[in-house]
Amino acid sequence: MLLAYDLGTGGAKASLYENDGTLLAASFESYSTYYPQSGWHEQRPEDWRLAIIASTKKLLAETKADPNQVEAIALSGHSLGCVPLDKSGKLLLESTPIWSDSRAGDQAESYFKTNDYASWYRKTGAGFPPGLYTIFKLLWYKEHLPDMFEQMDKFIGTKDYVNFWLTGVAATDYSYASGCGAYALTDWNYSEEIIESAGLPRSIFPEPYPSTGVLGTLTAQAAAELGLPQTVKVCAGGVDNSCMALGAKAYTDGRSYASLGSSSWIAVSSSQPLLDDKFLPYVFAHVVPGQFASATAIFSAGTTLRWIRDNFCQDLIAKAEQTGQNAYAMMMDEAEKGSEIGARGLLLNPTFAGGSSLEPSSAMRGGLFNIDLSNTRADVIRAALEGVALNLRKAFDALDSILVKDAQRSASAQATLLVGGGAISPIWRRIYCDAWNRPVEKTNIDQDAAALGAAAIAAVGTGLWSDFSQLDEIHQTQEILTPIPENVEKYNQILPKFLQTADMLAALASK
Repeated sequence: MLLAYDLGTGGAKASLYENDGTLLAASFESYSTYYPQSGWHEQRPEDWRLAIIASTKKLLAETKADPNQVEAIALSGHSLGCVPLDKSGKLLLESTPIWSDSRAGDQAESYFKTNDYASWYRKTGAGFPPGLYTIFKLLWYKEHLPDMFEQMDKFIGTKDYVNFWLTGVAATDYSYASGCGAYALTDWNYSEEIIESAGLPRSIFPEPYPSTGVLGTLTAQAAAELGLPQTVKVCAGGVDNSCMALGAKAYTDGRSYASLGSSSWIAVSSSQPLLDDKFLPYVFAHVVPGQFASATAIFSAGTTLRWIRDNFCQDLIAKAEQTGQNAYAMMMDEAEKGSEIGARGLLLNPTFAGGSSLEPSSAMRGGLFNIDLSNTRADVIRAALEGVALNLRKAFDALDSILVKDAQRSASAQATLLVGGGAISPIWRRIYCDAWNRPVEKTNIDQDAAALGAAAIAAVGTGLWSDFSQLDEIHQTQEILTPIPENVEKYNQILPKFLQTADMLAALASK
């Protein structure tokens, strides 16, 4: 059997797979994100480790699986992490910035006063707002935490911290390294020029392995805490964007998918990075050798819905606890029965975690527009569902325009595979289909794409699979939706108004 871990923004999911890729069971453990200041988004690395332990023990207990049958482990982890370790491997900060932490904006701005941004982007594919990238978080450490920075021997990523605990090896993989902002994509290695120009020591950058590379076997401590034998192999794994691409069958040229989670993105796999100076798609090296995962994204999708749940749906949360129902499912039902397309005039821009490179400003935040006294909670929920879909429509249109310009197949040429939590809801799938005006597909792999990608890495890395083609057999189509023309027309009328809200929010955020 294979153990796959999906280390996400909201928690860690442990999944147990047969060696043919059949999912036996999964277990999820949440952890918190902390917001000590505006733009600071932190998590505790020890929370990741504890969540991995708890989810594994729960998974093994529920399945009554024989731990001795576990062959290998691989992780998918959320990107742009910056976890500092000293020479002894000691964690130097209790909480560390995650991918969406934007505190290093000033360091990025200072860097580009003497370095050309366009050249940096073309080399790295770093299309997120620059301050999010690890290289600038390191510069923030250097400026604001100089004593800690002096003690730092290595920085590693989120899943790399778990791998370090599992094996004692402080390393990364090519896909995760490609998100540090100092990695030359087509060289498949760090850029010495960028590292030197930033004034950082090369020695603190962890060496990258192939994602399928075996780092080692479990340490005695990790084996004991997980309840597994020390013989279990640990593969290097990959960044969540690339693991999800693999798990969503986007592992050969031209295949695309939509990831609908805490953040959301539209991505395509290709043998060359998909770069554009206007729309700035972000690019990661794929976990698949010789491939790249290029995407356009929004930073707050599921997290926007979670904010609405936590602040306006306490009664549904309580009911869910009492009845075992899902609070999000009740929210979706309320939006479907109590509202309509256009949310009765209400517009919600979901940039609650800041603007991506598709937005006019990274400093902008979300907003609710055109509120009428007749509007209800159902309208607010519906407006959030539509706001996420319309923001992704902007991401989809941008990616399509780049593909057409580069004479590549349009991402809309076939039904778009939906993965992530947002793929589960029937009403949201219908909204996506009509708001995007393109067919969408749901398979049996919805929230499990990243975990499946990690399992596939473990399977290939240990020789159980010769390649990744087994993934096509695992996916089973459950639904293909086609756009309803009258609904498409309504969303086409709403879209210009929605796009206008981004300019309004950017103006509010201007200094």
